[in-house]
Amino acid sequence: MLLALAGGVGGAKLAAGLDRALGGALTVVVNTGDDFEHLGLSISPDVDTVMYTVAGINNPDTGWGLAGETWSFMAMLERLGGETWFRLGDQDLAIHVERTRRLASGQSLSCVTSGLCRKLGVRSRVVPMSDARVRTFVLTEQGELPFQHYFVRLRCEPAVRGLRFEGAADASMSEGFAEALGHPSLCGIVLCPSNPYLSIDPILNVQGVRGALAARRVPAVAVSPIVGGQALKGPAAKIMRELGREASAVEAARHYAGLIDG
Repeated sequence: MLLALAGGVGGAKLAAGLDRALGGALTVVVNTGDDFEHLGLSISPDVDTVMYTVAGINNPDTGWGLAGETWSFMAMLERLGGETWFRLGDQDLAIHVERTRRLASGQSLSCVTSGLCRKLGVRSRVVPMSDARVRTFVLTEQGELPFQHYFVRLRCEPAVRGLRFEGAADASMSEGFAEALGHPSLCGIVLCPSNPYLSIDPILNVQGVRGALAARRVPAVAVSPIVGGQALKGPAAKIMRELGREASAVEAARHYAGLIDG
C-alpha cells in the first residue's frame, strides 16, 4: 500500500495515475486548508479535485470541476446579483449541498468523503488530512487574505510574504491518515507535485505529521511541481520567487528536508 499527500490539480493527476497503477492499493491524504464556507455551503476544493480526478469524471480542460458541467445555477445567481467569483457548476453544486447536509447531521469530513467516494466509484481511499477545521491564510502585500480570496478572487496576483495555517497546530491527523502511516503493508510515501506552500505545507503543519514522516520506516519521495524553472500548474514558481527562493526542483526538495529520501 502506498500513501500519497496531495492537493490541487497536479497532485490529483498523480493520484489518479497511482490509483490506476496500484489497483486501488493507495491512500491519498488531501489538503483541507483551502476548505471554506460559501453561499451557506461547506466546500472542499482539493478533496473534490482529487475525488473527481481519481474517479475519472473531472474536466480534463480545466483540471478542476466535472466533465460535461452546466452552469444554470451560476447564471441565475448572477441575474439575482449574488456572489459569482467562485464558480459552482450544477453537478458540483450537488456535491457541496450533500456534503453540507451530512456535516450538519454530525458526520465527520472523513465519513462524508468516504461516502461520496463510494458513490462516485473511487477505488483508492481518499481522506482529509484532518477532521478538525484548518484554514490557510496568505500573507501578502495587501495584507492577510483567506486562501480562496487570494487564489480565486484575486487570481494569485498579490505578492506572497508568508502563510498561516489557522488551527493546524491543534488539529489531529484524520483516522485514515494515521491508519495509513501505521499500516503494516505501507511500502512508501509520495509527496505529489502539488504546491509545496499552499497544498502540502497545510498537511505537514497538522499536529504530529512532521514527526511521523521524520520517523518513517519506509522510503519517501517528493515529485517536484517545478520543471525548468516553471510550475507545472498554478503559482508555485511565482510564490518561490516572491519568498526569495529559487524556483527549482532543488528548492522543492530543500523545502522537504528531513522528510523525504529523494
